[in-house]
Amino acid sequence: MSMTDRSQQSILDELDEWLDANWNPDLTVAEWWQLLGQSGWASPSLPTSAFGKDLSRNEAIAVSNRIAERGALGAPGGLGMLLAAPTIATHGTPEQIERFVRPIVIGAQAWCQLFSEPGAGSDLAGLGCRAVKDGDEWVVNGQKVWTSGGHYADMGMLIARTNPDSPKHQGITWFSIDMHQPGLVDVRPLREMTGRALFNEVFLTDARVGDDAIIGGLHNGWAVANTTLAYERSGLGAGGTSGVALANPGTIAGDLPKRAGDFVRAPRSPGSGGGGAMTAGAQAMFVESAKQNGKIHDPNIRQALMRLHTLGEIGRYTTLRLKAEKAAGRDIPGAGNIGKLSMSEIVRQSRDLGLAITGGYGMLHAYDSTQRRALDEATGQPMLAFITEMALFAQAPPIYGGTDQVQRNIIGERVLGLPKEPSNERITPWSELPKNG
Repeated sequence: MSMTDRSQQSILDELDEWLDANWNPDLTVAEWWQLLGQSGWASPSLPTSAFGKDLSRNEAIAVSNRIAERGALGAPGGLGMLLAAPTIATHGTPEQIERFVRPIVIGAQAWCQLFSEPGAGSDLAGLGCRAVKDGDEWVVNGQKVWTSGGHYADMGMLIARTNPDSPKHQGITWFSIDMHQPGLVDVRPLREMTGRALFNEVFLTDARVGDDAIIGGLHNGWAVANTTLAYERSGLGAGGTSGVALANPGTIAGDLPKRAGDFVRAPRSPGSGGGGAMTAGAQAMFVESAKQNGKIHDPNIRQALMRLHTLGEIGRYTTLRLKAEKAAGRDIPGAGNIGKLSMSEIVRQSRDLGLAITGGYGMLHAYDSTQRRALDEATGQPMLAFITEMALFAQAPPIYGGTDQVQRNIIGERVLGLPKEPSNERITPWSELPKNG
């Protein structure tokens, strides 16, 4: 009987048995992730041929939650696990899966996404980063931007133009590129108005990547990139998220030699990455803050709290419905795009609700840990820093991962069958198209 045919409880029973035999808080992070990744429990939604267990998303979330409940360190997080591993599992060869996916699931390498460019964001297929063949390698020149985690990445998911004389969607190739190329790959942080620097710009100057690092075939990168984007929308969408390890994967962050048990003592702070607005913990934070500010009985605040709760429940039920449809061999067209739009709305609602609760205090923001302590002491509101950071960050989710406008276009054209805008871009060589700025 396959894993997908078994009950969720039997899956969790097997996981419990495995944890009883293997979890040891005195292992290093690297040692523990080696065990977890090789067993398939780190990436249970991947196929068994790619270090997974062929579980559904809901079953994989249940696995992640059970690992956390048992007090064990969860699987490595980041874009490697979220995007690169499933993309390579879908389009890569067995040799590429061994070479690239295995280091992801055991946390040995961290990844970033080298897709967007200053002149190719919403129109991603208009990218201008060039890769030119040189023997068994490709020489890459160009600039990427909004690269999350680029400063911690060992590897990058790169899409580059390999045939400028083909129409823009046809001359693109997806590469797995080594980020450790001093002087050739230059990562520069972009500081946001929250005070953090989650994103980066990346300059590639004669960077090198091998023929054997092409995923999905030469000039077929647009199809492979769409697989990556589908996983991105699914991962960002509303409807429930799995737990994330507090330790960071890869060679740069420095967590691999540390004791695994030291990373399971404290929960993740809400608002630490902008995604906390979608969690039940963030809603509880809003309720507690409303109580402290004396606004819990304000009917407008109560209505906003219920609206936010309702949006979260709708997302959760949509995920359950999608699971049922897939189990029956069907699908919900545009579900990932709808989930991404729903997430954007949730963070906007969270922004407005948080600022309505804090009132004038919402104009104060702390940009580092020292300022947060001073702000807590001055206002007596220990959750204020999380709320203001969430409010400042709320402008980003409707843009990254495909803007809300792009999601609506996709739903309109691919789900509802509405006509596309008239254009010759699919038959005109990219080199002959007008370029932005």
